[in-house]
Amino acid sequence: MNTPPVSDYTAKPTTTICEVIKCIDRSRFVSLALIVDDAGKLLNTISDGDVRRGILAGYSLDAHVTDLLEIKRKTPHPQAATAPVGTEPAVLRAMMQKLGVRQMPLVDVQGHVKEVTILRDLLPQPKLPMSAVIMAGGAGKRLLPLTEHLPKPMLPVEGRPLLERIVEKLRDAGIKQINVTTCYMPEKIVEHFGDGATFGVEMTYVNEDRPRGTGGALGLLPVPTETTLVVNGDVMTEVDYNTMLEYHRQHRADMTVGVTQYGLKVPYGVIECEEGGGAVVRRLREKPEMNFLVNAGIYLIEPAAFQFMPKSDAFDMTDLIQFLLAAGKCVVSFPIFEQWLDIGQHTDYARAQRPQELK
Repeated sequence: MNTPPVSDYTAKPTTTICEVIKCIDRSRFVSLALIVDDAGKLLNTISDGDVRRGILAGYSLDAHVTDLLEIKRKTPHPQAATAPVGTEPAVLRAMMQKLGVRQMPLVDVQGHVKEVTILRDLLPQPKLPMSAVIMAGGAGKRLLPLTEHLPKPMLPVEGRPLLERIVEKLRDAGIKQINVTTCYMPEKIVEHFGDGATFGVEMTYVNEDRPRGTGGALGLLPVPTETTLVVNGDVMTEVDYNTMLEYHRQHRADMTVGVTQYGLKVPYGVIECEEGGGAVVRRLREKPEMNFLVNAGIYLIEPAAFQFMPKSDAFDMTDLIQFLLAAGKCVVSFPIFEQWLDIGQHTDYARAQRPQELK
């Protein structure tokens, strides 16, 4: 697997989280930013997992690498695991498996990183142990007149249907079994994809006789025997599904919900008063930006969670989350900092045609 030069994904301790995300994106399959001093000596690494922990801790994208390193000190791997340049592949594989790391920088005697080894390159690649469901039944009314004669997931993005891009990303992640739920103009989707063989996957379809909400079609599916990835059919993303599955398993979750950060800038000065409804002003924040984690329309669901889905009634994915929480099941959030865009509105669909703006 070809990876970019290490200089493409190095950063300093004063680098912002936003810039570190760009470094990780440039590293492609490595999924690391190398944190170096002024002499280029490796100080530590920041992984996609470290960034997700920082986002969950409430840090904004303007925070610095030093904040992430503080969080990293409390993890099982507070310092970067490295190996000397020239270490034999079998030795590297054993080291990485023992430490439970996916990447390992190879350094020279001065502590400069010369390359990064990826564990998946040292192991045979099995089929990803999960199937996928693409929720493609929405009518896309907010996108009229574009969706007057075409279902929303089939709208072209740079000359190809969005749904085709979603299918190819699932295939490239190692997912071969894909079920597509349809409702609005299902024939347009079936005619394009057929059984999926042309796209290197096996595709089947479940058609809703009526709109059943954002999750209702799942109740029509046979209960799966493995983890199921559910993806909205109107979402463009570069999230790593393998990483999401690993995260899901680490947390022993019944359901993992992909979330993305959404900022809302308040155009006024915000007055904060004493607790309990008192009149005394404690603080004034001038036009603050509020950051929220919002549902990204990407989920991992265990087979046992399907028993909480109504078989005949309409329901939304948010209802399923509430059902699971009420039953004491484990639901976790997975922060997505990679490219993500919901094309449900005209402005967002227009952005999808300019991918350079989505980085």
